[in-house]
Amino acid sequence: MGIGRTAIKTLAKAVIATLPKRCLTTAERANAGLPAGDATFSCAPGETFTCGFGKAVLTPDDVASGAYYIAGYDSNNPAKTVLDDMYARAVYLDDGTGRGGVVLCAVDCVGLSRKDVNDIRRAVLASADAPLLKSINIAATHSHSAVDTQGLWGPKITKSGRNEAFLQTLKTRVAGAILDACRGAVRGRLFYGVLATEGLQADVRAPETFDPNLTKILFRGEDGSEIVLVNFAAHAELMGSKTTAVSADFPAYMIREIEKSGPHVNAVFFNGAIGGMISAKEIKKVYRHEIDCEAYAKAYGKTLGELVNGIPCETEIEPLVNAACAPVALPADNFALIFARRIGVLNNDIARGGKRSAAVVFSETGYLELGCQRVGLFLVPGELFPELWNGAFLSAAESAAGAEAHYRVLNTLGGCDHRFVVGLCNDELGYILPDNDFLTDADRPYLNAAHDRHGRRHYEETNSLGPATARVLLDATADLIDAAQAASMK
Repeated sequence: MGIGRTAIKTLAKAVIATLPKRCLTTAERANAGLPAGDATFSCAPGETFTCGFGKAVLTPDDVASGAYYIAGYDSNNPAKTVLDDMYARAVYLDDGTGRGGVVLCAVDCVGLSRKDVNDIRRAVLASADAPLLKSINIAATHSHSAVDTQGLWGPKITKSGRNEAFLQTLKTRVAGAILDACRGAVRGRLFYGVLATEGLQADVRAPETFDPNLTKILFRGEDGSEIVLVNFAAHAELMGSKTTAVSADFPAYMIREIEKSGPHVNAVFFNGAIGGMISAKEIKKVYRHEIDCEAYAKAYGKTLGELVNGIPCETEIEPLVNAACAPVALPADNFALIFARRIGVLNNDIARGGKRSAAVVFSETGYLELGCQRVGLFLVPGELFPELWNGAFLSAAESAAGAEAHYRVLNTLGGCDHRFVVGLCNDELGYILPDNDFLTDADRPYLNAAHDRHGRRHYEETNSLGPATARVLLDATADLIDAAQAASMK
């Protein structure tokens, strides 16, 4: 028997209302360390790009000690061995206009809180080796077989899986990779290419929709070096739930294949809009352990790498980078996640939201534009449902709420020739869902997965902040881009 929605709401209010001061912060403290970006976008390119690459191994040396937990599936799954290393891979890019450079860094992990991201940013900006940086962005590849960096997969549900010594080392090494990228920058040219893939992805929640594009951004240095940035939408969960080996999952093998293409090639992978759940084509067989998961992950990564290598990248991008970012306070309706913050399982920055029984999570949204409206990158702090990217929402008749969805979706913003989502960027907020298909269990909201009138299971809501997240985040992103572009026209 359920304990009842009324009782749960009373409990939820009590959890938030009695949050101790040690769990709470202010917007000022939460947003410290966020580079300002460009107040005004420019269409005047510089003379040439400079770009650099840096990387660092993040895998702890004592993996088999029992001190680390595999993140992404079940809790209490201690890591026992290493299949392939966790890495931080960073790219520094400057357009030569004197307005400062940008950083794009990918970390092989399930996710990082914005609090941890800001620690890394502060370490970079405090270094004497740091150039002028207007934007520092750190995204998780979302590997479900890496060491727990969030805390949700510890020995039990009420005990964090975060190893704080490991996290401190990780932050130091990620900052080091970023600074190496800045120090190693060389002059060169930037190109991009896009391949619409077929038969590689699956969406296991209605509506079946995703971004099929494999995007390649290529920097060719005057010294003969190449740096390849790849974007594709797929959960990095192909090693399966039974694995006890630390791994970066398929991105590791995609990158290996790309870097085999030349003697001076470095690559970095950024995941896309993967909410809903966007994964590899045979993911249901992985869930049921009907295939050799390790072999499948390796083959899938190799296939993607081969496809990336075949993208010609003939469209050149003029030396221009515009960057915009904005802090955002997101209503946190999910009392279970707030409770996890209260007991130290999570470490996200939170505050009370106007009244004592409401809470907000401090996060951010961002946008990068390469060239004069050539390529737009939406920097999204979580796992965005692709409908919020492309507008392919369920109708009122099909949706759980019986309503239409009305959003200004991301691929209508910015006006660039090509646009894509960088997911889990600068924060991991969990799933970001459209409100017309958001449903929680009648008796135990956010604790049990609900089933709608069509018989569909609504698991993702249990790992989301609440139904308002998408609207607040997308409106903030639209306002951010509109303001920056409007200012450039004055």
